[in-house]
Amino acid sequence: MSNKKRREIPRFNHPIIETHCHLDYLEAHELEQTLVDASAVGVTRLITISVSSSNQKRVADLAQAHEAIYCTQGIHPHEASSYSSHVDDQIRRGCRAAKVVAIGEIGLDYYYMHAEKHVQHECFEAQLRLAAEYELPVVIHTRDAEEDTQNVLAAHLNELSHGGVLHSFSSKLPLAEFALDSGWYLGFNGMVTFKNADQVREAVRITPLDRLLLETDSPYLTPEPYRGRKNSPAYLPFIAERIAEIKDVSVVELLRHCQANSERLFFAKTQRLDSPRELDVGGASLP
Repeated sequence: MSNKKRREIPRFNHPIIETHCHLDYLEAHELEQTLVDASAVGVTRLITISVSSSNQKRVADLAQAHEAIYCTQGIHPHEASSYSSHVDDQIRRGCRAAKVVAIGEIGLDYYYMHAEKHVQHECFEAQLRLAAEYELPVVIHTRDAEEDTQNVLAAHLNELSHGGVLHSFSSKLPLAEFALDSGWYLGFNGMVTFKNADQVREAVRITPLDRLLLETDSPYLTPEPYRGRKNSPAYLPFIAERIAEIKDVSVVELLRHCQANSERLFFAKTQRLDSPRELDVGGASLP
């Protein structure tokens, strides 16, 4: 492995919102350091994402224990076969918590096919109905299922008054155009820095500044120049820097738009925290 020193994480004079990460995958000591590192580069709020019935309480507890952390409730398509009336009730209970800001991540994944297509569809549509009922936005995962994802969303658009985001966007342009025409958002992460991710960068080019969201999907998809390490919300400045370059705007202008976008989508129902603040790394003990 090369011993060449990697470039330090840039700092920009504007708060950053992490819209998609998996903080519950970290050990307690890792979480504390992650929050400190994120705060040091201007990350003021983080949304940690639910993916299964077994981690819904965990992400909710993290949100309850740390002022800067918010969460979602929902079942990833990999877990679709576990969806049941019990899980449905679990999501419903979770949605009543003040710091739950979306249903997600939900959707379709035909790449791994951990569940049959019809099972994924049933799980997906059930959770879209929950989002409509609880007036929450949705966080969408789609992989190798672009046409079906678009068709399902199109059938529910009128119900989903709070919209949503196609997270970790790497699909082809027709799905991007559908989402943007519907008033939804696209989430971009470290993939935008990858050498062979021209399709992702093309999606960034067609996405208006008022429809962009920043995310890491950490601990996965670490951006350059830190690929090979576990990803962290602290690497968001690298992602913002690359997107700003593609959009031909300053990084601060990009961050200003992304903060406003995140506020509109996720925080309309919560207390607005417009001024930068240090992350709370204390709080209740974690389970």
